[in-house]
Amino acid sequence: MREALHPLSPQDCLVAMMIAVSFSDEEIRTSELVKIELAVNNLPVFAAYDVDRMRIVANTVFDLFEQEEGLDALFGLIRENLPETLFETAYALACDVAASDGSLTEAELRILEEMRYELNIDRLHAAAIERGARARHMPAPN
Repeated sequence: MREALHPLSPQDCLVAMMIAVSFSDEEIRTSELVKIELAVNNLPVFAAYDVDRMRIVANTVFDLFEQEEGLDALFGLIRENLPETLFETAYALACDVAASDGSLTEAELRILEEMRYELNIDRLHAAAIERGARARHMPAPN
């Protein structure tokens, strides 16, 4: 059983960031869910992750988004439970989820901006991460 002060594992935090960007526009698209599932199933950082926790993390994010200060609370949980060495990983995963459907909504852009600020992602690093996500999700030319 986890301590009350640390309800989220680092992997839970990464999942929460991906779900938060996906849910930011109040619509979770299939492409976003597929991107989250692929990340959890294939990336080394999730090697020992219990995928059954994804539903718990998703419900936590949804519950927080219903509260007036819920986004601040989410970022507080992330900062408390995610090692700083994974801040750029969290941002990169969030960018990949946002880019996965081929377009970015205003809500997604706003939450990504907030994530950059909350995780203290350097502007140059953020630009490189964003450009990589955009390049990976570029559609084929007609």
